[in-house]
Amino acid sequence: MDIGVVLQTNPPASRVVDLARRAETYGFSHVWTFDSHILWQEPYVIYSQILASTRNVMVGPMVTNPATRDWTVTASTYATLNEMFGNRTVCGIGRGDSAVRVTNGAPVGLKEMRESVHVIRELANGRAVEYKGSSIRFPWAAKSRLEVWLAAYGPKMLAMTGEVADGFILQLADPDIVAWTIAAVKEAATKAGRDPDSITFCVAAPAYVTDGTPQHLAHAREQCRWFGGMVGNHVADLVGRYGSDGDAGGGGAVPQALTDYIKGREGYDYNEHGRAGNTHTSFVPDDIVDRFCVIGPPSVQLERLAELRALGVHQFAVYLQHDDMDATLAAYGNHVIPEVRVVEATRART
Repeated sequence: MDIGVVLQTNPPASRVVDLARRAETYGFSHVWTFDSHILWQEPYVIYSQILASTRNVMVGPMVTNPATRDWTVTASTYATLNEMFGNRTVCGIGRGDSAVRVTNGAPVGLKEMRESVHVIRELANGRAVEYKGSSIRFPWAAKSRLEVWLAAYGPKMLAMTGEVADGFILQLADPDIVAWTIAAVKEAATKAGRDPDSITFCVAAPAYVTDGTPQHLAHAREQCRWFGGMVGNHVADLVGRYGSDGDAGGGGAVPQALTDYIKGREGYDYNEHGRAGNTHTSFVPDDIVDRFCVIGPPSVQLERLAELRALGVHQFAVYLQHDDMDATLAAYGNHVIPEVRVVEATRART
């Protein structure tokens, strides 16, 4: 199992680059960032500095969207970074959340989502594509290679992921929901004639390494409660589309575990998006924080990672939006990642 890290591009950008550089030294495989150009700094500029300052980590957004950027510009950006730094980018993409909502926009539709994946991937892999009535190709990008991973929660997006994506991103670490979503993606891939084992499955969630005391656990929960609010935005969309009774209207059931907790949700302020202490997340109960996030000492972290790996997860990406970023990086680098590698090596020998 790979271990990635998810950063916000808060100024100064040099701090983001430094965290990415240290993540690589600790053994993290991927460095992801938010992509919300109004709330935070422009990520692609920072990617060039991260890639220049590291040797091996893969870099990309968790996640970009097809609405705020022209698809050909997005593809060109990846192909350029790949030419400069040797195919070390990955495109995480979804329908759009904070990047579009802060300008009173809305997530893109499924048809547009599917088309954008095709255009971005083909162009960034040096192939020709039809776009707005023209056949276009980057003649300088023949060696560029890019995978496109879709972020999804709902049945239709999960099905699309199985049909067209190179990877799947689930932004929560609840094992029951992980199992449901992976099964849905694999079923869709099989129906589309694809090998479901060709898809990379990535779970992303906050991780907070505690000292094992109840006091530290309570503090960690407060630091990670924002995540349940962020996920609640997507869940609210699902409830609006499918209802909250577990019946997805022919698209597959949406688990009650994913929908019940937002009943107390009364709105959301994107000015506090992705921030510890978000005042609009009081509706998120402790059990949701515990299920969606990974909180506890290294032994607890390893137990959850083992559970996720057994469900078919290939990467766990640590959201690092809390008050203990440096200690979390160090704890993962010194105690968690080495143990994950020991387990992987043991499995490889048996």
